[in-house]
Amino acid sequence: MVISGSITLSTRGEGDIIDITDRVQELARSSGVKTGICHIFVTGSTAAITTIEYESGVLKDLSRALSVCAPSDITYAHDSRWGDGNGRSHVKAAMIGPSLTVPVRDSALVLGTWQQIVLLELDTRQRRDRHLMVTVIGE
Repeated sequence: MVISGSITLSTRGEGDIIDITDRVQELARSSGVKTGICHIFVTGSTAAITTIEYESGVLKDLSRALSVCAPSDITYAHDSRWGDGNGRSHVKAAMIGPSLTVPVRDSALVLGTWQQIVLLELDTRQRRDRHLMVTVIGE
């Protein structure tokens, strides 16, 4: 069985980290799949999906680590070509990735106690609408 759903949300801009665990969990539960996998994919090249403990300290640590890996004070070839100033956003998104696959057991996501699924908004714009595709596969 393959069930497809979607999540649409608005972000506040670069650095926004949104916990989407409950929304994905609901899609997994309502899919009817007892055992399988749940795949979450964000469309767009300046956002990412990952897991993390959704706690303010570690969220700040992640933001800081990403700013070290792709700092705002260097020149990006993308910015020179397109002039949109979000070269670092593309680099950060590529490092984290646009998707995540989580096991499903007993119609629920299999996550650790402190493990949440998050969307990272990495674009330099003030606000973005993001669209996520969620596919639950199994029996």
